[in-house]
This record gives sequence, structure tokens and C-alpha cells, in this order.
Amino acid sequence: MERRDKINYYLDLADIVSQRGTCLRRRYGAVIVKNDEVISTGYVGAPRGRKNCTDMGYCLRQKMQIPRGERYELCRSVHAETNAIISASRDKMIGSTLYLSGREMATGEYIKNSCSCSMCKRQIINAGIEKVIIRDTQDEYRVIPVQDWIDHDESLEGTFGY
Repeated sequence: MERRDKINYYLDLADIVSQRGTCLRRRYGAVIVKNDEVISTGYVGAPRGRKNCTDMGYCLRQKMQIPRGERYELCRSVHAETNAIISASRDKMIGSTLYLSGREMATGEYIKNSCSCSMCKRQIINAGIEKVIIRDTQDEYRVIPVQDWIDHDESLEGTFGY
């Protein structure tokens, strides 16, 4: 039996973490790793003590037909990346890697061309995370140096979505 490569191993962990998510649209999981040690994990869900979309049986953004990547202030959930960052100390995140895996709830398929939203990008930058690895398929992924998000600031262009 062939051993799973390390990057897909951590992406597999992020996929498992995503199964705790409570979003009715998309299921994301994030794992922060430094020096081959898992520092923190996070998934999509409402803040502690608040009702999740799965509890309510609907998604307000979906009901309002809001496109992917827009109007996150209406979302009940905290994103996976943010939940992982909240659960880790900054000194451990400096120079780390965040692994991100997402699936469409309706189909179970991996989310095509997925990326962190602009709010999560800002938090990833400030957390000191060095790179983000995003799953595209079971075995394929993209490696994004966080410095690229600093150098190419989409907020200056008014770019929406992700």
C-alpha cells in the first residue's frame, strides 16, 4: 500500500474536520500546521450558543439568493479559517501553513476554485500564516503564498467573491 503524501494527509484531516460544519450551502474545514504538528482546526458554524443554519433549517443568504463570496455580514457562521485562527496562539501560527478543504453540500463535490474570502485573508495575514494550501480534488491542490495576498490586494480593486 502506498503511503499518502503529507500535504494530502493534512487536507484529508481538513476534510474530516469539515464534517462538523453546520452550513447548509458549503462545508469547509481548516487545519493549521507548523513543524509537522497540528496547531489548530476549525469548521464553519454559528458562534457558540447561537442557532446554526442546520438547526433553523434554512440559510438566509441562500434564501436571499446572494452569490458566493458576497454579503458575509448576513451569514450566521464563522468561517473555518477564522475558527482555526481563534483557537490558536499567534506565536504558534507565525510561519505556519493553513490547509483548507471545502465541499458543496448539495452534491458533496469539492468546491472548484475555492479560496479564502477577503475577511479570512486579512485574518490569515495578521495571524502570521505563511501559506495556504487549498484542495481542488481528492489529490490535487493549490499552494498560495500569503505574501501574494499582501502584494496583490484585491480590496484596492473592489473585487468581490473568491
